[in-house]
Amino acid sequence: MSSRGSSSRITDEEINELVSKLQSLLPESRRRNIGRASASKLLKETCSYIKSLHRDVDDLSDRLSALMATMDANSPQADIIRSLLRS
Repeated sequence: MSSRGSSSRITDEEINELVSKLQSLLPESRRRNIGRASASKLLKETCSYIKSLHRDVDDLSDRLSALMATMDANSPQADIIRSLLRS
């Protein structure tokens, strides 16, 4: 079933607006490299950025786990970290 002709079809104007919003979410340095890029290039750059964020989260999680493993579970520092993670 095609959505052509139906009221749920997205317009070029809506696509352009969504592309602009997506571009505004990328860090400034990445946006500078894209300039006024095509939607395809912007989506590729966004996927790359999301992958890098996932790698950063994994790295920070590993580092936090290693730090927590070296701490006394009842130390004030461990309590602070646990309270931050619950927030």
